[in-house]
Amino acid sequence: MNESVSSPEPDRQPEPWLRGTLTDVPAVARAVLHAIQIAQEDLQHWCGGLTTEELHAQPYGLTPTAFHLRHIARSLDRLLTYAEGKQLDVTQVAALNVELEPDMAKDLIFQELAMACEEASLRVKALAHADMEQPRPVGRKELPTTVGGLLVHCADHTLRHTGQAVTTAKLLLALREQDKVAK
Repeated sequence: MNESVSSPEPDRQPEPWLRGTLTDVPAVARAVLHAIQIAQEDLQHWCGGLTTEELHAQPYGLTPTAFHLRHIARSLDRLLTYAEGKQLDVTQVAALNVELEPDMAKDLIFQELAMACEEASLRVKALAHADMEQPRPVGRKELPTTVGGLLVHCADHTLRHTGQAVTTAKLLLALREQDKVAK
């Protein structure tokens, strides 16, 4: 496999949590903010060079990279809405239902992701000093969790989908290289 596809650039800086940043933010919120940062960096690094068509491709039946990028953006909004003690509005529910549609251009996908991550970071900072044990209901079934549980899930969920997007992007980049060699 091509070296540029299999490993990140050697001059990349340490992951955000190892940079000594955000020291004024309590640990739980800081970890969430760092997770959002590393997701943005990894997604840009590995997926930023894909074309719109590649972002929507489903190699070997995998979920498209575009879905993961949109899902990260929109799920952060939904999870933070619950953390703030609110329920989803009709716009948020409607956005959930079209995450898989292949109708969005690359620039718009990355713009939505960047804006969502910026907004999520502001919302996480606003929740940073909240009582992390404060109960929060989630969804129509009002499943029980806490502010802290939702914040930690923001980080977990974001990084889970980042990993899936990066893996699919690496496969697409390898397939692109294979096509070049075959020609």
